[in-house]
Amino acid sequence: MVIDLDKCVACQACTLACKAENNVPYSPPSKAEERGIFWTVVIPGHTRGEYPLLVREYFPLPCMHCENPPCVKVCPVGATYKREDGIVMQNAERCIGCRYCMVACPYGRRYFNWSQPWKDKEHTYKNPDVPIRPNGVVEKCTFCVHRVDKGLPLPACNQACPGRARFFGDLDDSESHVTKLVHSPRAIKLLEELGTEPKVCYLLTVRSPKVRSPR
Repeated sequence: MVIDLDKCVACQACTLACKAENNVPYSPPSKAEERGIFWTVVIPGHTRGEYPLLVREYFPLPCMHCENPPCVKVCPVGATYKREDGIVMQNAERCIGCRYCMVACPYGRRYFNWSQPWKDKEHTYKNPDVPIRPNGVVEKCTFCVHRVDKGLPLPACNQACPGRARFFGDLDDSESHVTKLVHSPRAIKLLEELGTEPKVCYLLTVRSPKVRSPR
């Protein structure tokens, strides 16, 4: 996955689409989960320039689906594993809730499910393609693996992005669009010095602050 920071406007459409697609609760069911579970988030970054010439940067954060994932190495029961296509998965039926993977992940992209699956009047679990996770297990972004396996071209977060800031494809294909974007001079990867080899790449922003015309 490649995310163009120049195009991200922090609308959070990706966050909501991810929750709806993957049956993630919309609000925390208990005090232990006050922040809730978010498989992908958009966090504020640096502000460049001086008022009124300002640009605010935002960082969308899904799971990095590392080529060398530390979460896989520390899981004592093999609940965290990497598929042949490179997608890092979490098997809820094998997970014992030790949370070693949460500690090992340098990106903080895993969540512990403290409560039993729940429903409310407005937000019920509607996607039968995604199993509901029980309490006491860790869950995470899967790149919408159920869509990938069906041959659908995009994860839900990509499809929902109004700014077309996200790109998804096969890095093993030298002619794919994402492969070409990864080799852009704007391309960076988070904490690459740790040797995790993340499969999520960012294109740095090149926008210049502009003054809005008065109305």
